[in-house]
Amino acid sequence: MRVVTVATCNLNQWAMDFDNNLAHVVDSINQAKAAGATYRVGPELEICGYGCEDHFLEEDTTDHCWECLCRILRGELTHGIVCDVGMPVMHFGVRYNCRVFCLGGKILLIRPKLSLANDGNYRETRYFTSWKKGNTMEKHSLPENVSKLTGQRHVPFGNAILEFLDTSLASETCEELFTPSATHIHLALNGVEIITNGSGSHHQLRKLDQRMELIQSATRKAGGVYLYANQRGCDGSRLYFDGCACVLVNGALVKMGAQFDLRDVEVVTAKVDLDEVRSFRGSIASMQEQMSGAERMAVVS
Repeated sequence: MRVVTVATCNLNQWAMDFDNNLAHVVDSINQAKAAGATYRVGPELEICGYGCEDHFLEEDTTDHCWECLCRILRGELTHGIVCDVGMPVMHFGVRYNCRVFCLGGKILLIRPKLSLANDGNYRETRYFTSWKKGNTMEKHSLPENVSKLTGQRHVPFGNAILEFLDTSLASETCEELFTPSATHIHLALNGVEIITNGSGSHHQLRKLDQRMELIQSATRKAGGVYLYANQRGCDGSRLYFDGCACVLVNGALVKMGAQFDLRDVEVVTAKVDLDEVRSFRGSIASMQEQMSGAERMAVVS
């Protein structure tokens, strides 16, 4: 059996409160490591907070996020665990809402958001641009302080799969789950076994039901381990984020965090058997046919 321990979390982040936000991120990583997890995913834009609004347009906001990431990469915090952190990144002069994957003090991949939320309470296109280059990767030049710390001048940037010795992992971000051509379908058809979602989803009546229906439907139809992370609380804007970080396997809910809670950090861990994913997908003939003809995505190994 290929059994792994994975971790997701609910974090009470505040817009522009870099010190406390960083402390919550570090605490969640330490809790995940203590539980034996080898992967941890956090909420969308967790370092700066989701509700920064026009502060996203200030270069200092991105600079401070990189400074916080340096503090995460320094020392042994990311040794033995893949850390998936949410923050804004400027790439070739364009601001993206990104996931930054780190391991052993190095950056493995920067993954930009493909579909932006721009209805209801959301105005993401005011601050960010979606990644429009499909399943491709480019070289991203790291800021000088990050480059000196990691010894990396460039890192992969784009929509790609992380490939390890015994499994593969990739992400979609918040709104992508709700789109008709959802990212998780393309990932599953590329054989990705662990799919993650760092989200910033606010509370409204029946929205949690909608989220869970989408995640359960996705993994019931295409199989896989799905980790969902969220902010929880009021981050300084008019919204309340309602947590419910969870882990699902092949359509079944394995574990879920609280929806309403006063804790700043709640880590949800689960042991999952990746062979169950392979067996589930192998039993669906039509999925096997579609997987064999799927357009291959870029891979970081």
